[in-house]
Amino acid sequence: MRGRFITLEGVDGAGKSTHQNFIADFLATKAPHVIQTREPGGTKLAEKLRGAILADAMAPVVETLLIFAARADHVARVIQPALEAGHWVVCDRFSDATYAYQGAGKGISFELIARLGDAVHPGLRPDRTLVFDCSYEVSRSRLSSSGKSLDRFEREGREFFERVRAAYLQRARAEPARVRVIDAAMDVKKIRKALEEGLSDL
Repeated sequence: MRGRFITLEGVDGAGKSTHQNFIADFLATKAPHVIQTREPGGTKLAEKLRGAILADAMAPVVETLLIFAARADHVARVIQPALEAGHWVVCDRFSDATYAYQGAGKGISFELIARLGDAVHPGLRPDRTLVFDCSYEVSRSRLSSSGKSLDRFEREGREFFERVRAAYLQRARAEPARVRVIDAAMDVKKIRKALEEGLSDL
């Protein structure tokens, strides 16, 4: 029996990574085995590409192609085999991120992104996507207090942030059965209650 594929999405600083272990633990009450992974990344090759994508300035189309190259390896080596084995997969970002960041954020056509997605993961789409949503002010405050060096996406300004955020919310409106929006500005207890509600019907 095929496993379930759950993706975590949202603007930088929304805190999705903070809750990934909690989500995996909650899903472990429903699934025999839960695997956590991330994009770009998840394999040795994809992690190398991640380093370049996050650090090096490049044209948006080059960035998009590298992301899908990393995704192709990740899907083939990790995600698809795990799902076919009946495992549940929790992935920090997937194709929704490409529509939001490279599409809405940087102007890459949604048609191109869709065509690349069809080539890289035909027929594979998340069973549930949780979008962590927060304002620009909340995002900046969390990123600045994190103490870590920011990557080039995290250093983007308000206009880019708002385009990305709007794209995520539009995708949630277009696919309410798959995508659930989590108010990431709430306190941790309320966020975790919302996460449980967003995953309870899987």
